[in-house]
Amino acid sequence: MNKTLRPVESAHGTFHITDVYPSVDGGRFPVKRIAGEPVEVWADIYRDGHDVISAALVWRREGDDAWQSAPMTLHSNDRWGGAFVPDRPGRYSFAIEAWTDDFASWRHRFEQKQRDGGDHALDALEGAGLLTQAQAGGLAAAAVIIRQCEIFLQSGEPGALLAPELREAMAGSQFRGDLMRSPLYPLTADRPRARSGAWYQMFPRSQGRTPGAHATFNDCIARLPDIAAMGFDVVLLAPIHPIGRTHRKGRNNAAIAHAGDPGSPYAIGAAEGGHDAVHPQLGTLDDFRAFVAACQAHGMEVALDFAVQCSPDHPWLTEHPQWFKRRPDGSMRAAEHPPQRWDDVVNPDFGSEDAAALWRALRDVVLFWVEQGVKIFRVDNPHTKPLAFWEWLIREVQDRDAEVLFVSEAFARPKLMKGLAKLGFTQSYTYFTWRTQRAELEQYLGELTSYPERDFFRPNFFVNTPDILPFHLQSGESWMFKSRLALAATLSSSYGIYSGFELREHAPVPGREEYLNSEKYEIRVRDWDEHGNIKPYIATLNRIRRGNPALQQFADLRFINVDDGGVIGFVKEAADQGNVIAAAIALSSEPREVWLPLGDVMVGRGDARRPVTELEDLVTGERHALEWGGIRLRLDPARDPALLLRCVA
Repeated sequence: MNKTLRPVESAHGTFHITDVYPSVDGGRFPVKRIAGEPVEVWADIYRDGHDVISAALVWRREGDDAWQSAPMTLHSNDRWGGAFVPDRPGRYSFAIEAWTDDFASWRHRFEQKQRDGGDHALDALEGAGLLTQAQAGGLAAAAVIIRQCEIFLQSGEPGALLAPELREAMAGSQFRGDLMRSPLYPLTADRPRARSGAWYQMFPRSQGRTPGAHATFNDCIARLPDIAAMGFDVVLLAPIHPIGRTHRKGRNNAAIAHAGDPGSPYAIGAAEGGHDAVHPQLGTLDDFRAFVAACQAHGMEVALDFAVQCSPDHPWLTEHPQWFKRRPDGSMRAAEHPPQRWDDVVNPDFGSEDAAALWRALRDVVLFWVEQGVKIFRVDNPHTKPLAFWEWLIREVQDRDAEVLFVSEAFARPKLMKGLAKLGFTQSYTYFTWRTQRAELEQYLGELTSYPERDFFRPNFFVNTPDILPFHLQSGESWMFKSRLALAATLSSSYGIYSGFELREHAPVPGREEYLNSEKYEIRVRDWDEHGNIKPYIATLNRIRRGNPALQQFADLRFINVDDGGVIGFVKEAADQGNVIAAAIALSSEPREVWLPLGDVMVGRGDARRPVTELEDLVTGERHALEWGGIRLRLDPARDPALLLRCVA
């Protein structure tokens, strides 16, 4: 059967703009970047024929009316590049525009004909005619165009039409009749804390000095100098809300609580209030605000644990019973993940007929704490709640305050973890907690630093959590605690520890990766200067991190082939290429000598880029010269399992 072919588009608009970078899922989700830093954009741009193409990068922040524009440059093989700087945190859109540069196309053809000889007066008149169509290029460009046009009309010399300054003036002064714009691509620009930070997680009620006594926010304030001295940037608090009494858990997750058992802070809500209330034994809301201010005075900020779950005593169960599921006998359905069951917790029903009101209530909880000065939320188990809810809530909150950050605590399936990052979570917990061998560390970091993950997934390497005491820490060996800390603090730009790590706490529930006598179910009072602590080591690592931009980024990481399978080696380079750090970290306890091949490492930007000639030990200050493209150094894990070296050209 014959079909009549009809053109589906005019001769104009025939540009193809493909392979746009950066983009996540073709623009469905935003790329993540840091405000104030350049965003490089690349694309393949082509069309039929031999006309000269021009292209521009356009962008604007959500809420702004005007688009900003910057030219793109052709590199090779139809590959174009440009850059823009999102000047403040927020959501942005960018696109690529392409059009035919009629004057440049005429000039290219005319110059070719000139080389062939002959009379080209008519061709010159065509070029002059293009000058008469110039518009909106600005006063300076208009002056150049008028002057060169007059010179040509008076002299008839085509050279006046080939002047370089005329080419530049006409580039921005022509009617772009076939201009085509690509689809819009979203981008989220965050503040620098989104990329880099050292986190310290603690239970506020355990920060006192009297055994068994519930601490207050004033006790927490008294602990801040110690935490700040270790060099942390963020203090992450377990839930600070009233705790339910119904089905309260006892010590070590016992089903029955005894008198004086404080219960789990994750069983949120009691007669004293819910998610927007403070546990009365911690103090008042004013006391909490004083704690936030004290953290700021020490150069730290507060992150709150946001757990979307309720105790059976939460006010919402009385005020909004439709938000919760009940069993056929009318009883409340407890939270469960067979074979586990948590009788002290019930989950809201996101499928209820009143789900919209539930969504708004949870959003308002976050906004309430933002008003109290909190700009970071660590979200507990977000993978158990609807993904659409998180995408909506994060946008709702960040539309009101673009500096708010959300961290996903989701030890879930890989694609689900990445899906949460795509839809808006600023950072994510990772599988680093269980990656111990060199090959699996290199494979996992290779995955996270590759495309497209590096454009949307920001890892936060927690070495332990209140829920997880990894098997490799259960021996309590100092070298292992230091090695895991060094790996987390240098491989990732964001990492965290749960309090007690600095004391090498390691008593497990037998056969499980859980803490015995977990402070999730009891109040713990510690001697924070206990013998054997590694606080000075933590402080040294955090000092080195702060002093070296290469360690404050995650994208530029390259592993080096160390000649010992029990040692992992890598190089990290700052964005300006002026700070380059090489590291070798022991993964086993035996002393060893290792050869670090660093002959291909360069320092500096552009013409100033030079090969590395020596290394500065960032702990001892010693300098070591490179010989034969590398260096042999000794690692003694009993003293320090990590060698951190600044590359010097």
